[in-house]
Amino acid sequence: MGRIAGRFTRVEPRRWTRKFVLGLLSDLPRKNCWTLAEHAGDATPYGLQHLLSRAKWDADAVRDDLRSFVVEQLHDEDAVLVVDETGDLKKGTATVGVQRQYTGTAGRIENSQVAVYLAYPSRRGHAAIDRELYVPRSWITDAARCRLAGIPEEVGFTSKPALAVRMIDRTLDAGVSASWVASDEVYGGNPQLRDALQERQVGYVLAVACDHQIATRAGKVRADALAKKLPKRAWQKLSAGAGAKGHRFYEWALADVADGQPGHRHLLVRRNRSSGELAFYRSYSPIPVPLATLVRVAGRRWTVEETFQAAKGLAGLLNRRKQWRGIATRYDKTAESCQAAVTLAPPPMWA
Repeated sequence: MGRIAGRFTRVEPRRWTRKFVLGLLSDLPRKNCWTLAEHAGDATPYGLQHLLSRAKWDADAVRDDLRSFVVEQLHDEDAVLVVDETGDLKKGTATVGVQRQYTGTAGRIENSQVAVYLAYPSRRGHAAIDRELYVPRSWITDAARCRLAGIPEEVGFTSKPALAVRMIDRTLDAGVSASWVASDEVYGGNPQLRDALQERQVGYVLAVACDHQIATRAGKVRADALAKKLPKRAWQKLSAGAGAKGHRFYEWALADVADGQPGHRHLLVRRNRSSGELAFYRSYSPIPVPLATLVRVAGRRWTVEETFQAAKGLAGLLNRRKQWRGIATRYDKTAESCQAAVTLAPPPMWA
């Protein structure tokens, strides 16, 4: 709190923020503004509700403070930035960005709000350091709806990979040292994201679909078709990192990508040793690296899931759709304040 104290224009929001975060970190069985206020010794939740809906403070500056704190504590010269998204199931149509869309939270298409997150995993631990709300095209093309929700007119449609590029650029421009980026298929299949990373000479291991087209000397082929041509000697048993039941061993292989660009590009293939199921990754590095390094980067991607689970469970935000009912979300006030609350104790989504 001492680090972010200067981001508040008044002392009251700063004190409410402290109460809010301490309440989230408490062992209360249910966490909403009423229970957090009672935990803090307040007679009403009005102060915390004012913090989330109307108080003025610099949410983006608090985000930057958090990023600096995380990097100081978890600093790793070979840090991997991980991009992923998560959703919050919603009822109604008023919450900014809500629509029927796929969300991994439910594992299907549901009425939900989705945001893209950037996580910083290292050998010492991992934490979320940035966030961007995804506003679907159906919202941006409805000027009246955007105006009612408080979305500024200059805000245009931005794809999820473009939001990822925005966060990565912001992080690297702030002086954070990161050698790699990892993500799932939503981002790995986007050529603009890959080009942006290559321009910055940042390596990547990005998941792609089985039908992703790979450039070879014989022409373009599907990733799964290229994997079938790999000889037995190409496969190596390597660990993708420690899991809840020990090291996660898979068989891995590399195939060259021949696109004529500088740097070293490969299709990385992972094979389950029991089921034979395959997973595919596009990889790039400005200098040659061993297969084990690419496997290590691919394994770091799962830390963002652990970050989401910890934020939901440890901060008591597992069922926030019910807990936050009745709080109207506005892009310019509530959403921005909730983004800052995410920054202070990063859950997977703001209300």
